[in-house]
Amino acid sequence: MINQESSLVDSLLEAMDSKGLTINTNDVLAIASKIVATIQKRLVRLDTVKPSQAAVRLAQRLALEPGFVEVVLQEADEVYGGVLRTILTLKDNILTANAGVDRKNAPAGYVVLWPISPYEAAEKTRKEIFDKTGKGVGVLIVDSRVTPLRMGTTGLALAIAGFEPIRDYTKEKDLFDTAITITRHAVADDLASAAHLLMGESNEQTPAVLIKDAPVKLSEKVNPKSAVISKDQDLFAELYRKPLRKHRF
Repeated sequence: MINQESSLVDSLLEAMDSKGLTINTNDVLAIASKIVATIQKRLVRLDTVKPSQAAVRLAQRLALEPGFVEVVLQEADEVYGGVLRTILTLKDNILTANAGVDRKNAPAGYVVLWPISPYEAAEKTRKEIFDKTGKGVGVLIVDSRVTPLRMGTTGLALAIAGFEPIRDYTKEKDLFDTAITITRHAVADDLASAAHLLMGESNEQTPAVLIKDAPVKLSEKVNPKSAVISKDQDLFAELYRKPLRKHRF
């Protein structure tokens, strides 16, 4: 059981050893964001939170607990509205529900936040694995997300270290020798979804997945900005371009 006093890498290596798994160079280790956040002590007890009037109004509108909404407002970079029991937010340039604040797999009365500086956490984990095993691996911190007009959650590559998250096809041609002008493959998000399928969303107790033979390009220096785009380039930007003002909640 991983808790706030655990060593993340030691716990993961011990777990792999107990399952007869060997970590090798070129593997990708996918780690659930909640265990990274737990070790960082990113848990908030809701009965210690004093909700603002904006949080109270939004909570009434969306049938949420005011303390929970206050934590979301504190964590979010922007708020765009929501539907019953869910707030649409921008957090770390990621459009996500509830700014990553989650009750699932948190102790009763608590919520878990996204990890602080997730790319730094992923890189620290990658380096520690290399120091302890001598293996150069990719590290992927995984959370879940929803997709517009699709039911259910899929995986999100919250942070990446050790491999390129995007494959750019714009310098290639298709089967009919036609130049590809726009397509880029979100390799890290695809791997996150594969890992998320095994991790599950409830009591599966699978906080990490070791991925072998993935078609990734290892790199010791990964640019976090390579996995995101600006609002000006985003196909869905018109739907959320103007955030709500707190006094209008």
